Amino acid sequence: MRTTLTILLALTALSALPLRAHSHEQHAHEGYAAGEPGDPKKPSRTIEVGMTEMAYAPARIEVKRGEQIRFVIRNAGADNHEFLLATREENLKHGEAMKENPHMEHAEPNGVRLAPEKSAEIVWKFTKPGTFEYSCLIPGHREAGMIGEVLVK
Repeated sequence: MRTTLTILLALTALSALPLRAHSHEQHAHEGYAAGEPGDPKKPSRTIEVGMTEMAYAPARIEVKRGEQIRFVIRNAGADNHEFLLATREENLKHGEAMKENPHMEHAEPNGVRLAPEKSAEIVWKFTKPGTFEYSCLIPGHREAGMIGEVLVK
């Protein structure tokens, strides 16, 4: 009886632990290479980004350093798609993690996963100059060309 009670307590404790392999929390950032989350009350302009099968429209965006953008992201495709704003290197690394956990949920301010016909908003302030990307990291999508570019001048 004591062994059974010990096992039950251990299983209960384990079941309370978060399943970090299926969330983006394991990719916690001390900072974001592409800038920082913006203030939803102060966007400077809105850019609509459409997602379809293996494409974004627009596929290239230019912004000024310090500019804040409200991205309105719409999935007009038949499949789930993602918008994850980061550097190419970060997205490639993250894409490898997604291959092991393709149903990973986004809990970061620089990304969203959308079902068909759904939309979401991301407000982002571009504090650093450079070239960044947004891509869909669902396995096979980025590889098929689902990549967009943000040039911060």
